[in-house]
Amino acid sequence: MKAGVAAGHPATVDAGIEILDDGGSAADAAVAACLASCVAETVMTGLLGGGHGIYFDAASGDAQLLDCFVAVPGLGAERREVELVELQVPFGTELVHYAVGPASCGVPGLPAGLYVLWHRHGRLPWRRLVEPALALARSGVEFPPAHAACLEMLAPVMTMNEGARIYSPGGRLLSSGERLDQPGLVAALEMLWSEGPRSVYRGSIAETLLSLMEERSGLVTRADLENYSPILSAPGEIEYRGTRFQARRGLSSAMESLVCLSELRGLSEPERALALVQAIGETRGATAHTTNLVTLDSDGNACVLTTSLGLGSGDFLPGLDLHLNSMLGERDLLRGALKPGDRMDSMMSPSLAGDDSGLVLAAGAAGGTRLRSALVQVVAGILDEGLGPEPAVERPRLHPAGRVVHLEPGFEPAVLERLQEEGYEPRAWAAPHHYFGGVSVITRSGAAGDPRRSGAARMLRSA
Repeated sequence: MKAGVAAGHPATVDAGIEILDDGGSAADAAVAACLASCVAETVMTGLLGGGHGIYFDAASGDAQLLDCFVAVPGLGAERREVELVELQVPFGTELVHYAVGPASCGVPGLPAGLYVLWHRHGRLPWRRLVEPALALARSGVEFPPAHAACLEMLAPVMTMNEGARIYSPGGRLLSSGERLDQPGLVAALEMLWSEGPRSVYRGSIAETLLSLMEERSGLVTRADLENYSPILSAPGEIEYRGTRFQARRGLSSAMESLVCLSELRGLSEPERALALVQAIGETRGATAHTTNLVTLDSDGNACVLTTSLGLGSGDFLPGLDLHLNSMLGERDLLRGALKPGDRMDSMMSPSLAGDDSGLVLAAGAAGGTRLRSALVQVVAGILDEGLGPEPAVERPRLHPAGRVVHLEPGFEPAVLERLQEEGYEPRAWAAPHHYFGGVSVITRSGAAGDPRRSGAARMLRSA
């Protein structure tokens, strides 16, 4: 497989390619690309969020999961009742209920996770990996169409406090093609450059975060930050269409859907659609805004990293333009009692597939409850139906939600008729939409970023 990067924004891809071209590993490229996404994709993710990753070591053939998702805050503090701000956000044809505000912020895990990736698998100096993101913060970055569409939906929270200056300068929401300027990120990334990821836990960024928590009745404590640690573990594994498919288990259940999915190759489009609906099944839950990236280096090492802020709390660190996550307000991530220090659950499912010759596919998806359906359809399209990465990602998607099946345009009328015969309620959308998730994937034949979220992909040019 040829080295490359697939991600949610061209600037994110460029940062990863720059590092690969400089001799960096897949982990180096993932760290640099992720930091760049925290500048270029701030309606989807940010430094004070969390994520899940999977790393493939080509020399050993082994894969390892990285859990750097947010933790439940409150270590060393008395339990107290807090108020969250309730919001209703239009999402397609639905009104989705969110809870935001500083008390919705969990303990950030992403910086610690990036440090683990770099420390275990990196080749280049840490400061070199921060440079592409720092350059983006200094110059500003183009705001793509999918992000402008998201901002229209998320405006009530993105412009609630300090975000108004960033996302609605002059009182008007940013439009596609305009420049997204976040000058505070320059200072934040300079701290990260000089202090390393510890800045978020025991350094300058930590002090600013703790001050905001005290001023605005947040829940994150100094003990929360100082005790946070990423978790490394073995991935789940199934056999799928002649490959060893490895991914994270959890709320996504992508592997379970693939196990249940009948062979698609050779099916008519109506039967294919019905098979997908039956395998993916009903999914409910948060519609957290998320992004995903995939990197592959010239030695065959690969990294998939999915990150998110949730919706975002609506609060930004003063002077640093860092948005707080809102994971405690993502109701469908709240499973059981929340104990300070516990890791929150997630629908993220970074994935790999390999055979006797090595890695076949590295992929991940964003999209909350649509993450599973998007990932399953792309993976099945490549490994089962033999599609290339771009056709698999660009093909119209469906998403079942109970008996309702949402359909992007492009399905033939017979699909709707077949679903109705089986008792489903097909709901056709007028245009492709980021509702249907965002997939990034690299395979032996190339790479693809998802156009629904203005994604991109590039392969490293041969020396």
